Amino acid sequence: MRQKPSRPRLLQAMIDAFSLPDLRRRILITVGILVAFRFIAHIPLPGVKSEALNQLFESNALLGMLNLFSGGAMQDFSVASMGVYPYITASIIIILLVPVIPKLQALSQEGEAGKNKINLITHWLTVPLAGLSGYGQLIILQRSDAVGATDPLLTITIVASLIAGTMFLVWLGELITEYGIGNGISIIIFGGIVAGYPTLIQEGFLAKGNPMGLVVYIAIVLITVILIVIFTEAHRRVPVQYARSVFRGGRMYRQSGTTHIPLRVNSSGMIPLIFSMSIMLFPGMVASYFDTGEGFAHSIVTWFNPNTDLPIGAFYWIFYFILSVAFTFFYTIITYQQQDLPGTLQKQGGFIPGIRPGKNTASYLSSVINRITWAGALFLAFVAVMPFLARSITNVQQIQLSSLGMLIVVGVVLDTMKQLEAQLVMRRYEGFIK
Repeated sequence: MRQKPSRPRLLQAMIDAFSLPDLRRRILITVGILVAFRFIAHIPLPGVKSEALNQLFESNALLGMLNLFSGGAMQDFSVASMGVYPYITASIIIILLVPVIPKLQALSQEGEAGKNKINLITHWLTVPLAGLSGYGQLIILQRSDAVGATDPLLTITIVASLIAGTMFLVWLGELITEYGIGNGISIIIFGGIVAGYPTLIQEGFLAKGNPMGLVVYIAIVLITVILIVIFTEAHRRVPVQYARSVFRGGRMYRQSGTTHIPLRVNSSGMIPLIFSMSIMLFPGMVASYFDTGEGFAHSIVTWFNPNTDLPIGAFYWIFYFILSVAFTFFYTIITYQQQDLPGTLQKQGGFIPGIRPGKNTASYLSSVINRITWAGALFLAFVAVMPFLARSITNVQQIQLSSLGMLIVVGVVLDTMKQLEAQLVMRRYEGFIK
């Protein structure tokens, strides 16, 4: 008797997920919050001149790149224009301050209670950062005549609305983390980026006059996505043995168990690219306030513009490449020092075979991390300059694809799939990740 062909594992996993009431509820909550986010992204603030605003974002590559991350909310000058990026900036600042400020370092070692206090500090820091970002955004749009002149009261109202929009999105993200699937803040960013992809597809149709270039461009993008998946999942396994005592038959026996420490090749994730992009955008944004079409300010805007023609345009991407490598090492070293792997191993009675505990273990782990970080750093740097390489090789100038956006989208998809897989396996259902 012939068996019925089984469904593909991914399709079967989705059917299993929706057949479980609690998991179905989590998925629907996540989707519902994303829909609410997209509605909020289209609530405009007063004084917007739509035509002038569209022209500004078409002519300014820097604003166009930031608009992609907000899912078009910045181009509409909505209450969600800044997305959750002030919160991301505050989180990065706190991460860098933890090893420097003793009180924050002590809080980080207090378990869940300390983590909650640090999270509260991050929320409070987000408010002034969102206010400064919102006011700066308003000034730029007013200087470009994309937003009408405002009196002090209206300016305060607009900035307060932008702060409220950011904090509301952070709250939505935390709701997803608690009641939905995946990391909420990352999924909010993911939703904003993916919402801008239909525009990229339309831009791709504009490049149909160069069909071969468009095919090669798409091939480069697909290869980059595959590399992102490979390097995101790649890790070096360091074997570890644990000695333990077992009382049996009135006697004490020593037993050893073997496991491993998975050291990720790209342990810093997307943080180095966020650092690098922030530094690359900052000079051009500041100089744009004083740009009159010539002079020093205009030169800075030109040098720090990703769409400037060669050979001057190469400066932006070379500097971006170097910063990506440097920040990858910087962030990895800070994270490694905070984890204190050698100290944790020693406290738990673990050791690396052939390596003495203490300083020798610390030196060995440091050397391993330095070697694999070179691979992660060069990978991130390649992803950073991929749009420039793709445009230079294919001569397709219409598509403004963000490498950071690709890294975020692929990372969020992988993380969400793992969490969904874990939920299914926990309930004794077959997963879909081999």
